[in-house]
Amino acid sequence: MSALRAKYDQALFALRGSDTAKAASLAVAMIANNVIALGSTFVFARLIGDYGSLAALISYLLILTVVGQALQVATAREGVLGHLGVGENLIATIRGWTRSMLVVTAVVTVISIALRHPIAQLVLGHNGAKHFAWAAAIGLPAGSLYLELSLLRGALQGIGDYRSVGMSLVFEQGSRLVLGTVLAVAGLNLTGAYLGSLLSYVAMSLYCWFQLRNQVLGTSEAGVARAALNLWAHVKHAWAPIVGLTVIAVLQNIDLIAAKHRFPKDVASSYAATAVAAKVLIWVAMGAGFYLVPEVSRRRAEGEDTRGVLVRALGIIAVCAAPVLLIFAVGAHPLLEIAFSKKRAHASSSLLPLGAAFTVLAATYLAVQYMLALKRTWFLIAIGVVAAAEPVVLLQASRNPTGFAAAVLAVQAVGALVAFGVALRGPTDAGTAPAVNPELA
Repeated sequence: MSALRAKYDQALFALRGSDTAKAASLAVAMIANNVIALGSTFVFARLIGDYGSLAALISYLLILTVVGQALQVATAREGVLGHLGVGENLIATIRGWTRSMLVVTAVVTVISIALRHPIAQLVLGHNGAKHFAWAAAIGLPAGSLYLELSLLRGALQGIGDYRSVGMSLVFEQGSRLVLGTVLAVAGLNLTGAYLGSLLSYVAMSLYCWFQLRNQVLGTSEAGVARAALNLWAHVKHAWAPIVGLTVIAVLQNIDLIAAKHRFPKDVASSYAATAVAAKVLIWVAMGAGFYLVPEVSRRRAEGEDTRGVLVRALGIIAVCAAPVLLIFAVGAHPLLEIAFSKKRAHASSSLLPLGAAFTVLAATYLAVQYMLALKRTWFLIAIGVVAAAEPVVLLQASRNPTGFAAAVLAVQAVGALVAFGVALRGPTDAGTAPAVNPELA
């Protein structure tokens, strides 16, 4: 019995140190991050009177954070390959990047404060600009700080410290919820809730920097530490995934900004709560992307047809979408009433068309990932035109939430037609060099 227990303990120890366990822990952290983020939505929807304005500002910030998302694993990839340096040389690289990011953050903060009224007008409309101009000024510096946090997370991934990355994901959302709630209750209202995001990025950057220093301290060879990679060259190398994810972010979030321009405050708040619920399948697509990208890369390298991988990933979306859309069809109003309160359920009739719209966007997301995995980039022009057209269409759309949601669905359908028209056309680039993960590269 003792021999069996020893064997079990040895196997468990090996599993805990395996790549599978590391990946699983990061996946669990992402799930926890999203659960806490959803909890924040529930809290702020009840706490903030003009929740539509907060949702529009968060959508603006989500678009700004795309660069950080794209660079995080690009940084991890370069770190694994040793291109960022080792030990103190790695610290020198990240320290140089941080100095650059501090300068960038200072500059964009000044710009954002100077342009706070035009930014607020663009994101929130005339009424929102009168009350929340200072809140709108938070967006650009917060996006810059998120980029710094993403670079630090990527460096930690590069040295294999997935635990610290996972903890930072959970702590980020937890601190955002706590700090935003405290500041909102203390009298800063919407601005305080929004400021919680910026403060959480600062706190997690300090945490990641501390963890990185601890991990590499004393691991250098003798000599003067030198930075191994210039930040701007690093950003330039990742331009394709940055553009691709920006297009998806615009298609995913611009409707909340347009809604602030089309609806009165209460209707915009109800629409925002409905749209948050409708976007659940986007997370499913992101999970399916973790399967799609490496499998497409493998098949491409081996000279096989890659399109079957895309079809199977789409099947995952279809299986998940069926029950979700059924619930949206028969239980929209009680679902929103329970989740966001009775006063946020007025736009419940828009939940089904919005659910369909973001199911279509989930499929588009997979098509974009597929094409980036095949090293195709020219499609970005076509899909970018659709993303640029969406705000123009929505600003002319119905002032009724259901009609507005139908316009969102129409735009997403056009985007999907463009994406799949390119993805399924022509050769699959078989037999060429394998691609990196474009979502995070």
